[in-house]
Amino acid sequence: MLGSTGGNLRSHGGDDPERMIDDVRRQLDAAGFELSGVQLVSAETSMDDIADTASAQLWTLVDGRPAVTSRGPLSQVNADARAADRRLAARVRDGEIDGLILMSADPTDTNAETVAAAIERNLPAAGTGGTSIAQAQQLGLDLVASSGTTGTTSTTRAVSYVSGLANHWKVKYRPVLGGSSGEDGHDGGTREAAWRRISIRGIMVGSIPAFIALALLLAVSKIPGLGAVSDVFDALLAGLPIVVAAVAARKISGLGDVGLVAGAVAGVLAKDGGLLGGLVAGMIAGLLASFLIRWTLGHRFPATTANIVTGALAGLVPGLLVYYVLAPFTSWLGEAVKNGIETARDLSPVAAGALAGAVIWFAIIGGVYHSVILPLVMLEMGQKGHSFFGAIDMVGLVMVSLGITLANVVRPRTSGERSLAASGGAVNFFFGTFVEASYPFMFGDRRVFATAVGAATVGGAVVGAFGVEATAYLPAFVAPFVSTTAPGMVLSMVTAAGLAFVATVLINMRALRTSESVPTADRVA
Repeated sequence: MLGSTGGNLRSHGGDDPERMIDDVRRQLDAAGFELSGVQLVSAETSMDDIADTASAQLWTLVDGRPAVTSRGPLSQVNADARAADRRLAARVRDGEIDGLILMSADPTDTNAETVAAAIERNLPAAGTGGTSIAQAQQLGLDLVASSGTTGTTSTTRAVSYVSGLANHWKVKYRPVLGGSSGEDGHDGGTREAAWRRISIRGIMVGSIPAFIALALLLAVSKIPGLGAVSDVFDALLAGLPIVVAAVAARKISGLGDVGLVAGAVAGVLAKDGGLLGGLVAGMIAGLLASFLIRWTLGHRFPATTANIVTGALAGLVPGLLVYYVLAPFTSWLGEAVKNGIETARDLSPVAAGALAGAVIWFAIIGGVYHSVILPLVMLEMGQKGHSFFGAIDMVGLVMVSLGITLANVVRPRTSGERSLAASGGAVNFFFGTFVEASYPFMFGDRRVFATAVGAATVGGAVVGAFGVEATAYLPAFVAPFVSTTAPGMVLSMVTAAGLAFVATVLINMRALRTSESVPTADRVA
């Protein structure tokens, strides 16, 4: 792999050389090829009109891993790159290397020796970078896949390179896409089919920031004199399907920015179908994008064209499908879910709240919360900006956890439990999350577990009685301001936290008295 972080390339992933190298290696591994050498010059800025004094680095492979082996002004790093180029050229002539990948390379200077050796041995090459690729072709290098850089990502460029080489060598190759982190949304990649990456839980969790922004706007709009913010609230509410569609397409396609754009296009067209319309459009966009990128690169489309075709068609097709066909159904379904929740509350608001509070701990412990409760919270918020289940979440989980952890700060059974409880309780109060902080105390004593369920049940009943709707994932002192009734929310929160606190303190005091009454010898035994 030869090249640099380039000019235009630097804004297309070139600012992270290690990831670019790892992305290429990941795709090579998927084809059964080996990355045996790297010579990549990385600069602190774009190489368009760059000065020789600019800070730069030379990346090579050390023990099979990308590493910086030279750093300093660009002039010095280029000199070191030429020395590395001579060593790679010798390996090409010795038959140790079977093909090249050029990434904004310089075939007339820092990569000249290796390119010349590859031409002598008629090795295939794949690459991106308009000017450099044109120079390599003029020299006579056999380019089996070539493209510009515009519109590409580290993943799609790597797929393009390896697709070209695999086609040339007639090797079966399935691109590695998907994952959870980084520019292109992966942490190592997976060969699993795109449909296996469909996760309602993952999509909803990824979309949470937009819903919290919505809740905050709702709170601000209630401040006297700031009623005009309600127009902004309405605009964001209408845009939530676009957010969900973009997150869904990005996660399912595994294509980073390309999937994100496809999802955004689909979401814009599908927003009249509500949150479910955006979700459906985004999932289809992700699946279609995964197929199209493989199909276009498999048919030797240039990487830039493959990205543009994938992002455009994968967004348009599902967006138009929802716009013309599915929007009435998805909109009706969303309304039906909201109406169903409201009907249950109208029949017996106290019983509905108590039941929701009673089951929510079992839901989160059993792994059902993120796949059932959280989508319901977001579906309600997508309809009106606040949620009955959001209030249950804050009251039945966050405030109960806060009460249990505070009790173990005030009256712990051991000194070690105090610091553990204090850190967890602080997260509960200031961030409205990490209810798992109370797990050590709940799972360590069945009475504390029963206390959590009981306090959540009573708190839920108060939520139902006052018709409270709100959201979680906010500081405890902010939650009342994003609710439909601040007094009812405050009473619900104080009730749940107070019951959990008092009961846990009493349980701990009893446990301590029991421990003190046991003879020392028996305790040691």
